[in-house]
Amino acid sequence: MKRTLITGAAGFLGSHLCDRFIKEGHHVIGMDNLITGDLNNIEHLMKLENFEFYHHDVTKFVHVPGDLDYILHFASPASPIDYLKIPIQTLKVGSLGTHNLLGLAKEKGARFMIASTSEIYGDPLVHPQTEEYYGNVNTIGPRGVYDEAKRFQESITMAYHTFHGLDTRIVRIFNTYGPRMRLNDGRVIPAFMGQALRGEDLTVFGDGSQTRSFCFVDDEIEGIYRLMMSDYTLPMNIGNPHEITIKDFAEEIIKLTGTDQKIIYKPLPKDDPMQRQPDITKAKEILGWEPKVGREEGMRKTFDYFKTLTKEELERTEHRDFSKINRK
Repeated sequence: MKRTLITGAAGFLGSHLCDRFIKEGHHVIGMDNLITGDLNNIEHLMKLENFEFYHHDVTKFVHVPGDLDYILHFASPASPIDYLKIPIQTLKVGSLGTHNLLGLAKEKGARFMIASTSEIYGDPLVHPQTEEYYGNVNTIGPRGVYDEAKRFQESITMAYHTFHGLDTRIVRIFNTYGPRMRLNDGRVIPAFMGQALRGEDLTVFGDGSQTRSFCFVDDEIEGIYRLMMSDYTLPMNIGNPHEITIKDFAEEIIKLTGTDQKIIYKPLPKDDPMQRQPDITKAKEILGWEPKVGREEGMRKTFDYFKTLTKEELERTEHRDFSKINRK
């Protein structure tokens, strides 16, 4: 049985990855410090013999006894609300955490994958974004702590690949949605759905002409898994290329929820990207992958998930207490 370590295991994508690797017959070791993760996301796995959980911060030394075949580093705040509140921790998990886990992969002879992101492209001047595009990032802007953490992850991962011969993979993840997202975490879909569930008007920043491309989580996990099992070692975009403006998307949410909310407009945050659309030519040609779930189907599944949350769960997804963590 292959042994696989997944960091950020109690998070949105991390928990779905745990499900997938267990389904593929792996023994999965989930690791999370629970700053933004939620044990409810992996509670269904705790009783399984081929799953174990380590409550640990990867910015500190990481030790896992026994062999490891795969390491997937998905630990990181991903929501603007989170990384603006804990910017130093965001940088540390991308730098110190990645370094620690690369060292572990080298020690164990494990294949290593990092979760990079479309944020490495910043506010892109090239559209759609291909893997060869270097990006347009403000290193000292409010989003820089997340953007640069991801860019550093790519650099150090490739350095370990070329200098130490480590078997590595780099996945650039575009906007992904689905069950287990945190409601109201600052990203577009949970923000809109949280407002819809409370009967509030939907908040659009700017004039709503900025675009995003949303990929349902099942498709995203399939692409990530195929990349991990492939021989491709350069960065690869995994996302849905179907683009939509934020204004049009807000109107879709109102139609989906069957409510009569209005759209209200607020100033656009600094460095918010105006266009975001992946070129997935490489994923199609190399992995034989492309998204299968349409936005209407995926949004319905996501909204149905949010509607099942209890009041306690809704409150937990809305609020995070960072007062007790080490901010140094």
